[in-house]
Amino acid sequence: MRDTRATDSTFRPALLLMSGRTLAFVATFFTPVVLARVFDQTEFGTYKQLFLVFSTLYYIAQVGMAESLFYFVPAAGAATGRYVANSLLVLAVMGAACGALLATAGVTIAGWLSNDTLSLHLGPIAAFLALMLGSAGLEIVMTARRRYLAASACYGASDVLRAASLTVPALLLGRLDAVVAGAVVFALVRAAAALGYFGCAFRATLRVDRALLARQLTYAGPFGLAVLLEIVQANFHQYAVAYRFDAATFAVYAVGCLQIPFVDLVAMSAGNVLMVRMAEAVREARADRVLEIWHDATRKLAVVFFPLVGVLLVGAPDLIVLLFTEQYRASVPVFMIATTVIGLAVLATDAVLRVYAQTGFLLLLNAVRLVLIAALIAPLIAVFQLPGAMLVTVLATAVAKCLALARMRGLMGVGLAGLLPWRSLGTTATAATLAALVGLAARSSVGDAGWSGLTAATVATGVVYLALVLRLGLLGETERTALTGWRRRPVADGRVAARSRG
Repeated sequence: MRDTRATDSTFRPALLLMSGRTLAFVATFFTPVVLARVFDQTEFGTYKQLFLVFSTLYYIAQVGMAESLFYFVPAAGAATGRYVANSLLVLAVMGAACGALLATAGVTIAGWLSNDTLSLHLGPIAAFLALMLGSAGLEIVMTARRRYLAASACYGASDVLRAASLTVPALLLGRLDAVVAGAVVFALVRAAAALGYFGCAFRATLRVDRALLARQLTYAGPFGLAVLLEIVQANFHQYAVAYRFDAATFAVYAVGCLQIPFVDLVAMSAGNVLMVRMAEAVREARADRVLEIWHDATRKLAVVFFPLVGVLLVGAPDLIVLLFTEQYRASVPVFMIATTVIGLAVLATDAVLRVYAQTGFLLLLNAVRLVLIAALIAPLIAVFQLPGAMLVTVLATAVAKCLALARMRGLMGVGLAGLLPWRSLGTTATAATLAALVGLAARSSVGDAGWSGLTAATVATGVVYLALVLRLGLLGETERTALTGWRRRPVADGRVAARSRG
């Protein structure tokens, strides 16, 4: 039987990574849905602000050390344990620093976000943050070592446990402090699991190495600055809304910013595998292979994401009201604008730039995005209110993608015509658009908003799109073989075993 770790396709290992998290999709997606129904708008807005502060510091405090493992581990050999230990050390120090910051600046942060009750919960959030930083590299190390099955299982178990730690206390006690306490318990379990895995995997080699630490910091330093700007610009619109409006209004905006977990798990899984495979091709100086890997990943992401954008745009009013009740209908325009970003996620440009160690350019890109958002967000909010804050974020993302593609042309040594699989992208976009129009007609024909309208739109869009995909040949032979091969493999293996016994 062929070893999955040795696969030469982005699709199969990415699909394996996604499979673990797919099991946790429902629990993760419905966590804010449950909390929005348990809490009133003000308390739900407070919850969203608390975890906004957490997520901002969580990614910034990694200073690129966790993500640097994608770059160093694949070729590290016996030195892998030392690279991991170096990351653990830096993450522990940053966790302690962030904890101290939240403990001393809680009142100030609450004032910035126009919500005095935030300061009551920032202490436990500090503990949650420090523990989560300690386990930030867990799945990264597994993926970089091509332990895709282990990474998949870890992603799935972690997502399920996290969802339970937030929703169960809310349902049983109905208090925000109970939810935060549940998050701390989850982080403690995850940190213990990470330390146990690293200890078993690397044993005596899990030790700090100053020389290698210097190499990691050289790589991670610019990347860490890029992440800092990435997080600031990505969350700037939420902080701007929190500063200008009360917690209840922020809750409406936060619902509009609803992220579909499926998008993250597909994009992250494909991007992680893309980096590992492309890094190998770059080291082997195989320019043709690098371009092939990039086209392959882009085409496949488009096949998944373009129809998803269509479904979400058509069903946005029904989806938001069904999930969060009528009191959040004002979130629909924000959600529709945010949905367009999914189409831009087809271009995994950040992953490619990281393979080429273009961390300095990533820093520049995020600086450009931040400048654009800071300059335009106030006037767009003044004109469009809450949707204006999301619109400026989408515009800045589109500009950054274009600049990244221009940089990639030089790195890959290709012209504009060869940079992207244009024909495939155009055909996929056309198929998704036609399917979405059919879905819109199906929703209108039902004449009833709610589950029936959403179901009609989704089913009609999905059926038409699938028919077009098969008709136009958008699903390649690799995907067909991988999907049917996994389904048939147990039967085939059983036949082989029977013949060997005979």
